[in-house]
Parts: sequence; C-alpha cells; structure tokens
Amino acid sequence: MRYWLIIFIFFSVQLYSQQKGVFKGTVKEGDEVIIGANVQMLEDKSKGASTNFDGEFAFECPVGVHRFVVSFVGLKPDTIEVEILADEIVTRNIELYEDSELLRAVDVKVGKFDKDIKDMTISMEVIRPALIENKNTRSIETVLDQTPGLNIMDGEPQIRGGSGFTFGVGSKVAVLVDDMPMLSGDAGRPEWGFIPVENIDQVEVIKGAASVLSGASALSGAIHIKTAEPGVKPLTKINVYSGFYSEPQNDSALWWNDYPYIHGANFLHTRKIRQLDLTVGGLVNFDHGYLGSPRPGEFVVDTITNFTDDQMKSQKGRVNLGLRYHPKKAERLTFGLNANAMYNSTNLTLAWLDDTNGIYRAYPGGVILQKQTIFNVDPYLNYFSKNGMKHSIKTRWLSTSNEMSANQSNFSDVYFADYQFKHTFKKFNDLEVIAGASTSQTYSFSQIFVASGDSTNTLQNYSGYVQVDKKLFERINLSFGFRGEGYILNDTINNGATIFRGGLNYKLTEGTNFRMSYGQGYRYPTIAERFIRTKVGTFGVFANPDLKPETSWNVEAGFRQGYKFGPLKGYIDVAVFKQHYENTIEYLFGFWDPTFQFAVAGFKFLNTGASQVVGLDVSMAGKFENKKKSTVTYILGYNYILPTTLEPDQVFAEDYRPGGNGEFSYNTTSFDSSNRILKYRFLHTFKADVEYTFREKLAIGGSARYFSKIENLDRAIIDFEEVTVNSGGSLQGIRYIDFYQNHNTGNLIFDARISYTFIKKYKAAIIVSNVTNKTYSLRPLKVEPLRTVMLQLSAKF
Repeated sequence: MRYWLIIFIFFSVQLYSQQKGVFKGTVKEGDEVIIGANVQMLEDKSKGASTNFDGEFAFECPVGVHRFVVSFVGLKPDTIEVEILADEIVTRNIELYEDSELLRAVDVKVGKFDKDIKDMTISMEVIRPALIENKNTRSIETVLDQTPGLNIMDGEPQIRGGSGFTFGVGSKVAVLVDDMPMLSGDAGRPEWGFIPVENIDQVEVIKGAASVLSGASALSGAIHIKTAEPGVKPLTKINVYSGFYSEPQNDSALWWNDYPYIHGANFLHTRKIRQLDLTVGGLVNFDHGYLGSPRPGEFVVDTITNFTDDQMKSQKGRVNLGLRYHPKKAERLTFGLNANAMYNSTNLTLAWLDDTNGIYRAYPGGVILQKQTIFNVDPYLNYFSKNGMKHSIKTRWLSTSNEMSANQSNFSDVYFADYQFKHTFKKFNDLEVIAGASTSQTYSFSQIFVASGDSTNTLQNYSGYVQVDKKLFERINLSFGFRGEGYILNDTINNGATIFRGGLNYKLTEGTNFRMSYGQGYRYPTIAERFIRTKVGTFGVFANPDLKPETSWNVEAGFRQGYKFGPLKGYIDVAVFKQHYENTIEYLFGFWDPTFQFAVAGFKFLNTGASQVVGLDVSMAGKFENKKKSTVTYILGYNYILPTTLEPDQVFAEDYRPGGNGEFSYNTTSFDSSNRILKYRFLHTFKADVEYTFREKLAIGGSARYFSKIENLDRAIIDFEEVTVNSGGSLQGIRYIDFYQNHNTGNLIFDARISYTFIKKYKAAIIVSNVTNKTYSLRPLKVEPLRTVMLQLSAKF
C-alpha cells in the first residue's frame, strides 16, 4: 500500500507541474499604453512576452506562485508576484513610471548586449542627453571633449593618447551612430557636424582596442552614439539660441568690426502612429567665426587664399528622418529607414598668420573654403523568432561631396551592409552569442589622390565577427570575441587580419566590481593616408603608397566601487592600462623628397615603428539630493598617460631638410627626444562637470578641462619657421616657437551655465564657454575659440 501511495503522489506532482494557466494584461505609463514592454518570469526567462500595439501581453505559465519582471527602456522596472491557476486566465494591469535615477545605466551596451555598466569587462564612459542639452551642444565633439580619457584635438578623437595630430584623417577611434560607421570613406574622418545632437539618447565611449565588434577603426577605442526612439507619448523639442564671440584680450589681435554672432535653432518631433514610429529633426546654424581671412606680407602674393572675412563665415543646415514600421500581422518583424542630409559652408584653417597680432587670422595658403553636401540613407530590418533569436540587417549609403578651394575638392560614396544574429541559449545556462558579417565598398574621386595613378580609387572591406558572453555563479561575467578583416584596395592590394578580445568582470560585493580585459586592434590605412598629394600655398601633403596597416593590443585591469552616504550616492572607477602598437602611423611634418617640388615642406603619413602607452584612468560620478529637492550632480575624471616610442632609432624615411643628416627617425625628427615621448600628446588631463539644481527649476552648472603641456612635436616645424622667416620676404614667415616656449605650460579652461525652467515645459539658459577668454592652443599653429556667450530658449512638449 505504501508503494502505491508513493506512486500516486509522484504522478500527482507530475500532473500538477504540467498544468498551465495564462498570464495576460496590459502595461501602461499613465493613460498611455506601452508598446514593446517586456514581461518575463523571474525563475525562467524563457517564459515571457512583449506587449503589442495595444499594450497587451499574454503567455502560458506553469501553475504556481511566480514573480514577473516588467520593464521598458527609460522607465523604472517593476517586479510583481502572481499566482497562476490551472486552465485559467489571470489578468493584471501594470503601470510603469519614469526613471529619473541619474546613475542607473539604462540600455548601456557593451559587445552590443544590454548590460549594466558595472558588469562590463572593459572601461566605458557614458554621456547622458541632459549634459548635451545643458551645454547647448551644436556639434557632438564639444561635449565629447568633456569625457575623461577622451580628447578632441581639432576634430580628431584621441583615447588614452592612442594618436597624435592628423587633421582628423585616419581616425584610430571608431565613431558609430546606431551601430553604423560615421567616418568618411576616403579619409576616415569623423563627420561630427552630421550627427543629430538634438536626438541623442546616450553616448558610450569605449576605451582600449575595440575592433572585434566596433570595426577596424577602433584601434584605441570606440564612440557609440545611440539615437532616441519614440516613446509612449509624442514628444516635441524646440531649441533656439543666439550669442557672440568676445574680443581677444590682445586688442591688436581683433580683426572684425561687425557683430561676431552665433545664431541657430534645432528641433525634434517623435511619435507613434499606430504601427509606425516617426522621428523628424533638424538644425540650422549661422556662425561668424573667430578666425579671419589671411593677410599676406608686403612681398607675398596670395592668389590661392585671398579670401574676404565674409567668406570665412559658416552656415549649416541639417534635417533627419526616422521611420520604423511594425506590421500588425507579423509582430515579430520590424523594418524601417533612417535618413540624414546636411549642407555645410565652412573653412578648414591649417595655420595662423602669426603667434601675436595675427593669431586669430589664417596664414596665406593655410586655409581652405569648403562647401559640403552629405547625406545617408539607411534601410534596416529586424526579426525576432519565436525562440528568442534576433536577426538584423542594416544597410547604408553615405554620399559626401566636398567642394573646396585650391583644387582640394573630393567626392565619395560608401555602401555598407551588416547582418547580425543574437541569441541567449537557455540550454547552455544563458550563454549569449552575437555573430555577424559586414562589408563596405568605398568609391572615391579626387585629383588630390592621383598618387595611386588614378583620380578614382576604391576600397573594399569584408569582415566576420562573433562574441560570446557568459555569466557564472551570479558573480562572474566572461566575454570572448573574434573578428576577421579583409581589404582590397583598387582591386590589386590585398591585406587582412584576425583579432581577438576577452574579458572578465567579477562582482566582489554588491556595488564592487573588478574587471580585466585584453583586446587586439587592426587598422588599414585610408585612401587619403596612402595617396594624398596636394599643395595649399606653402604647405604640402606628400603621398606614401607603401603605408602599412597598424596593429595594437591592449590590456587593462580596473575596479568600480559604488557608494552611498545618506543622500549622496555615486561611483568611482579606476583602471590601469597598457596599449602596444606596431607599425604606428604618425602624421609628420618635414622637408620631403625634392623630386616633388610642389611645396617647400609639409606633412606625410609614415609607419614609425613600435610604440606603447601606459597609464591610469580615474572616473567619478555622483548625485546629492536633499529633502528640499535640491540636487547636486557631478562627473569627474583624471587621465595619466606615458606614450613612448619603442624604436627611437628606426629609420623610416629620408631627411631632406636644410642641414639634415639624411635619415628620418624618432630621434632626428623630434623637438625633444630625451624621454622618448610621442608627439602631440598630453600626459595629464582632468575633466569635471558639476551642476546644482533647486526644485527642478533653477540650475547652475560649470565644467573644467585641464590639459598639461605638449611634451614633444616635430622638429621640422622649427626648421620651417627658420626657412620662412629668413626667406627675405619671398615666403610669409610662419611663427610658432615663441608661443610654444612662452605658453606651453598647460591649459585650464572653464565653462559656466545657468538656467531656469518654468511651467515645466520652457527653459531659458545663459551658457558661457571659455569663461576667462583664455588664448590657448592645443595643436601647433591653431588657436582655440575665444569666449562665447549664448542665450538659449527651449521648449519641450
């Protein structure tokens, strides 16, 4: 009898465990239904569903009491407990609320997985949209320059000293918008002004080699920019601003006699129209500029850059559109199209007139006028299979037309496609896998690239990648990935590489995480780096068709500690790192082969041997909030690097400068080679931003940036100054060394802002950049902007 009782109990338990019920309901924010909210059983994440276009969900569950997590990006997740009854439908209506927690990293992605930032295996900084709006950001690089460990030098991103100064050509930092590359096809230059600053949801800066999933340009890091998607409620934002440049502290350097204006406006509208998600945005900007046109010397005839001051002024207009459709009869499918177009009339100033009274004017032959027309069209498709697999196809056509003075015009088209597969394998204890393949085809036309033998050049790229993430024992996160790259240049030159990355994150305690990572990088030279040969006035740029790809590896260890002391909460992140480079590509100034006598001197891209950067990263962020609804938020960061050459005597070119010894090496081309410091780097940088808010109405904020002195630069700049100054007036004397010796002591720059919000929809702000109106330079022969004072009026509906 006892055995029959055991068998009866066993089958009863089996029968009960196989019984199921249905959990259904709606998810709302206030009176608005939420489309795409996730409802998952906490004990078994394979049981769950996403809400449809009416905010409804329904799925089968085992009988019993279960906990369910309900979440949606930008809203606070909620956990509810529900008892599921056999063969019955249990209904719950769930409401989510806005998440205003500053330090919660919502939808932060590393390896393109959604993860909390503290669980990542690499170093990353996150910029939220509030900082972008508060600083009246007209172009994204101005707020990126506030990021610890990232410097923007004359438009070129530098992460942890991984690159020097190259006029933005051949970026060693990948820039991606919604996982799509945003570098020009022929020169690898970031198109900062083309990025829709009015519609940014989040910016993620990855430090260290990130080529596995970010692409080949990510030799020293990557910048991922995520645009905002339409929310539950329609949103309209309008921002209008007007301001001016202050006069230079040196009255003799003032060149204008009109109003130095800065005017502009941007807007954004997002909404859901049943199955259609719609995003429309745009920007206009009119900028007088702080740099005037060239003024040649008495005996110098300038027929190339004899521009007027009015021609140096800038105008820009941009419009963007986003469409995403959810077919009602195929709820697992979404497809859409993003498009962006811009016209920009501006100038590219290479050098100042002189280092005193002419510091805010351009050098004759040292400025180019540019009229840029650029647009992209990005069709895409996403499909979620029943077993949770996500398939995505992203494509892009990026077309750039740069009509430039002095015969510098260039045109390019880039065609990009990427297929990606993503899945969490429940059978392997939530093993996360992402894999895919991508290709890009670049077609370039320009007379300045004829060193290849033709003004038309092509560059093809084919790549495949895979990354695997695994969580062990609820404390350890592991990540491994591979990428294969192949390049074909002008159908004749082939090259490729396979790279690897791996990392570990260990959760020591709640709020304390330790991480280690290793990553490899690979970057193929751009068309411009190999084949550019051109001249603007006295300056030239010389071709190097034999330029080799550069590679790198990065190793780092770091920890992240959260803290909470009463109303104060935040985190501190510390990392030590070492980055090693082979075939380091540097942009060197010198006197080159006299058989090409189209310029006295100029720049050239060269492989300069092996180099390394070791250093320390410290970041800190927090928020203090008292009972009177006053808050203080802060972001602080310090970065120390020691960038050195490992082969100071390696000869990489011939030296044709006056008095040269016939060889180009690090030692012979450096202004100061005593410590083997790489050129155009800052060993110490400090960034800070602090804001005080009272009752969500009055806000007072400020930021600071400190750059230590430049330790080393090209010795040929001194030689070039001697040649031009002692030319008897036939060449315009170019002067820099006195400024370098008298001002190269480090630069501390302050910005400030104050704003008031009324009726919860409108805000007025005054924003001041370079508060002290400091005259300073971060790269040779180019002065940074004067103080600007801006009045900003914004509305949000």
